[in-house]
Amino acid sequence: MAEYVVEFGRDGGRVEPDGRLDAPAFHRNHEPIWAALEKHLAGWTGNVVELGSGTGQHVVHFARHTPSLIWWPSDLNHRHLKSIEAWRVYAGLPNIRSPLRIDLADPDWCPEMKSGQGPTNLAAVFCANVIHIAPWAVAEGLFAGAGRYLRADGKLFLYGPFKRDGKHTALSNAVFDTSLREGNPEWGVRDVVDVEKLAKAVGLGLVDIIEMPANNLTLVFSRS
Repeated sequence: MAEYVVEFGRDGGRVEPDGRLDAPAFHRNHEPIWAALEKHLAGWTGNVVELGSGTGQHVVHFARHTPSLIWWPSDLNHRHLKSIEAWRVYAGLPNIRSPLRIDLADPDWCPEMKSGQGPTNLAAVFCANVIHIAPWAVAEGLFAGAGRYLRADGKLFLYGPFKRDGKHTALSNAVFDTSLREGNPEWGVRDVVDVEKLAKAVGLGLVDIIEMPANNLTLVFSRS
């Protein structure tokens, strides 16, 4: 079960009376992330699961731009889950479902994914800034579930810092990686090559790498 480098609501950020939390990163990255997703999701219909939704601000932004997609946010942390639900209620959008409690260390993700109470035949899975602040087993579980639940033309999107061919793409990422590993040796910035191997094992292939601000990448996977 993954732990968090930062638990929103305990980092000095604003907490609204209804439990809504505010992530500073949201205000910096929601527009470029949406631009990357829109390239692949424009005009699509179906269910999308966001893994590790954090405060819930991103899913609200994405849902506003995609009325034909049903968004299912998720997280493991109870405070985050409360914030996600509060943002869902606050936004009042009909295409956001109540958050699922998903533990990515479990390749099944959560009971609802198998019981019929959760989404099926996923059009897409989106996950930002998770696999580098969690043990490698979380990345393995993420791909295992994506390989199981994505529909034939479904896509998986991963956003965050990554190494390429064993090398960091920026000095700041190298410093960040060192700080992560000092805090927990099981954490660290992952290499695209290693992530591709997980994808291949579940029938997914890397189809796009999108350069993002602040030395991040969006990796896009689909059925190979």
